[in-house]
Amino acid sequence: MRNVREILRLHFACGLSVNKIHECLGAARSTIDDYLRRSKAAGLSWPLPEDLDDRGIELLLFPSASVKTSKNTQPDCVYINKELKRKGVTLSLLWQEYRQENSNGYGYSQFTQIYRDWSKTLDLVMRQEHKAGEKLFSDFAGTTVQITDRVTGEVKDAHIFVAALGASGYTYAEAFFSEDTVSWCLGHAHTFRFLGGAPLVLVPDNPKTTVSKACRYEPDINPNFHYMASHYGCVVIPARVRHPKDKSKVELSVGLATRWIVAALRNQQFFSLHELNEAIWKLLEVLNNKPFQKLPGSRRSQFEEIDKPALRRLPQQPYQYTNFHIARVNIDYHVELEGHWYSVPYKWVKQKVELRVTSNTIEVFAGNNRIASHIRSAVKGRHSTKPEHMPAAHREYLAWTPQRMLDWAEKLGPNVAQLIEKLLNSRAFPEQGLGILRLGKHYGQQELENACQRALTFNAISYKSIKSILDNKLETHIPSQETSLQQLKIIHSNLRGADYFKEENAHADTPHTTNTQDDDAVWNG
Repeated sequence: MRNVREILRLHFACGLSVNKIHECLGAARSTIDDYLRRSKAAGLSWPLPEDLDDRGIELLLFPSASVKTSKNTQPDCVYINKELKRKGVTLSLLWQEYRQENSNGYGYSQFTQIYRDWSKTLDLVMRQEHKAGEKLFSDFAGTTVQITDRVTGEVKDAHIFVAALGASGYTYAEAFFSEDTVSWCLGHAHTFRFLGGAPLVLVPDNPKTTVSKACRYEPDINPNFHYMASHYGCVVIPARVRHPKDKSKVELSVGLATRWIVAALRNQQFFSLHELNEAIWKLLEVLNNKPFQKLPGSRRSQFEEIDKPALRRLPQQPYQYTNFHIARVNIDYHVELEGHWYSVPYKWVKQKVELRVTSNTIEVFAGNNRIASHIRSAVKGRHSTKPEHMPAAHREYLAWTPQRMLDWAEKLGPNVAQLIEKLLNSRAFPEQGLGILRLGKHYGQQELENACQRALTFNAISYKSIKSILDNKLETHIPSQETSLQQLKIIHSNLRGADYFKEENAHADTPHTTNTQDDDAVWNG
């Protein structure tokens, strides 16, 4: 209606004829004459009313067209949009249903045009202005590359990780055997190393390996991926589900990587992941140095000029992939991981803690506070214990080494020292020697010395023997060697002893007779 307004202004306000208006606007004379005739019939002149818009002018100049349009029932675009999301539903099917209810309705072409015009207003696209060094977009390409095992001939699919900076489009790619959380974390860590710095925001796709629960405003980030991002000081803002325009930069880079890298390697055979990545990185150099078609420079030149100066410095400590586990502290103040036990401060007994595990270390956190750290061990069934995690009584118990017990025993007396030395050499668990030494505090030093002398005589090297001697006050009776041997004799009617064999030897030459009757008398009593 812009020409209509100008025609009316030139004719009524400026007094120009149809020919003059034709010369000014270039519009056909018949069209100008038709507009003037229709405006006269509608009672329009210049200036037009301020509240009269283009739609109002159209209705006044072409009333018959508007009446004809109003006879057709408008398609329900909201309903059409909802039904199209269902599997198998098409615009053609919906138009047929529309015409069954409205026999004089729009034709198929007008029906589809009305819906398409409506849908354009539904999903407006905001042109994204990427700031230097701000966002890194990442995703895995849909196309895989095969790797053949030299020995077994087994063929595996390698997945291509792709990341691109928002401002320059500078791209990194690397092959992994899977798209798990480890691959996502290491892919980003290797990207930062390739860039020589870290961006502020990471915009990954929405797989479960990076986003535990998708949400438009506050998604739950996988803890392993979140720890990686925190290590580099990055914020994770995943792309919305089914909104590829949120990560159009990486979508473009994925497409380029598929065409310029994956397709270029289609006729090559690879026998290792390292071999494949070497080939990818050579082609990646070509891709980043390739000149833009409509802009000056290349991805590399734009990166050097725009993104690189804005990237943040990488942390001094290299990133290591970290696993997270929840554990409960056992009553012996240890937590278990893969069959090995690690100590924590004893006050956390029976409490839940978080384990952060790398290939070399294990850290134990209570809340956000680290309460213990250990070198990771692969030995199952053993434990790693730090003395500072133990109660005072346990530390004191461990402090009693064999040499320390011997030193104490020598101070108490030679018999005590001799008995403790024998005990330490003969027992798998020599800790009971500490119990013997402590008996001197309760019964007396000399009493313990005498008790040990008696115990050595009978070779009764145990805590129970020493304590029994002291309880029964036998330590004052020190037997001689001959007496002790006599006391050790066991008298029993069924035991013959050495004298019996001496008598047998004396009668060895005497003929032996058998008296069956006497034997029967013995057995019969």
